[in-house]
Amino acid sequence: MIEQREMMKVVEKLRGDAIVLPTMTGNGAWLDVTQNQDRDVSIGGAMGKASTFALGLAMAQPDTNIIVFDGDGSLEMNLGTLATIAGKKPKNLYHFVLENGVYGTTGGQPIPSAGELSFAGIAREAGYKAAYEFDDLEEFTLQADSILNEDGPVLVCIKIVPEVQNEPIGRRKRHPKARPTKDALVALRKEIGTS
Repeated sequence: MIEQREMMKVVEKLRGDAIVLPTMTGNGAWLDVTQNQDRDVSIGGAMGKASTFALGLAMAQPDTNIIVFDGDGSLEMNLGTLATIAGKKPKNLYHFVLENGVYGTTGGQPIPSAGELSFAGIAREAGYKAAYEFDDLEEFTLQADSILNEDGPVLVCIKIVPEVQNEPIGRRKRHPKARPTKDALVALRKEIGTS
C-alpha cells in the first residue's frame, strides 16, 4: 500500500498547469503537498460527485489537463459517472481513485465490496481509454509521467494506507491551507480567463 501524500508528491511534480480537484480524505493530503493552490479546486462535502465535476471542467477547458483525486467510497456512490466520462471521452481527464477500503471521513466503516472489485477493471469495461492499478510507490513513480501524458480519460487506482478521521464532522479543524471553494473558483476563473 502507498501513503497518499507520497503518491501526491509525484503527481505535484508532474502536474504542470493542470487543475487539480481533491475530494474527501484527499483534500487534506493534497493541501499538504500542492505548490500551486490557485490551480486547485477542493470539492469537500460532495461525496460521489468529484468525478462528475471534473468531467464538466474537462469539457469546459479541453486544452487544460484536469486531475481529480476521488475516494473509493465516493466513487462507489456514483459508479454511473464512469460510463458518462467514457462516453464523453475527455482527452484531458486523469481520474485518480484513492482506494483504502473505508469511508475515511466518517470514521472508517468498510465500503461495500472492499478489496473485492477492481475500479480499473470497471473503468476499462465502461470505456476509459486506459486504466491502471498501483500498490507500490516506486512502480507508480516510474510510470506516472507517461500516464499523465496519455490521452484520457485515464483512471489510476492507487491502493493507499487508510487515514481515518475520528473527530465528528462538526468538530474537525480546518486545514490551515484550506480556503472556501467559492474563492478557489473565482481565482481559477480569473486565471483561465472566464467570467
